Amino acid sequence: MSKESENKAIVGRWFTDFWGKACNLNIVDELAAPDMLLQYSLHAPRRGRDDIKAFMTDFREAFPDLNFWGRADLIAEGDYVVGRWEGGGTHTGAAFRDFLVGSLPANSGRIMRFTGTTVLKLNDGMIVEEIGLDDGVTALTQLGLIKTAA
Repeated sequence: MSKESENKAIVGRWFTDFWGKACNLNIVDELAAPDMLLQYSLHAPRRGRDDIKAFMTDFREAFPDLNFWGRADLIAEGDYVVGRWEGGGTHTGAAFRDFLVGSLPANSGRIMRFTGTTVLKLNDGMIVEEIGLDDGVTALTQLGLIKTAA
């Protein structure tokens, strides 16, 4: 199996087991480098396994039905894998204070659904960084954290 095929298989598992409907936080210890960087525009960057697990725990407590899924085949070149995705959830849980532009009170009932593209870097079979460009404006508008022009 080529390096690119192995990396795509690892990222496929990450997307399914970390970002998918049934999150398994054990995947972080298995596939993430100890000092992995997780960075998206909606949230402050996270670094390290414990920080990444805490982020996802809080995110899923606020959005219990959180789910992300692929929108295209993964593309791999060398140490990098790129994936396009769609996802979201309904805020029916705890208050959520992780968005950079504001917070949600508990159980707002608001639904977010948005898309993005993510670039993951791997080293020796471990994910060392995940940097995504997401449609945060759409998500934040749906959640009522930013207003659209009248």
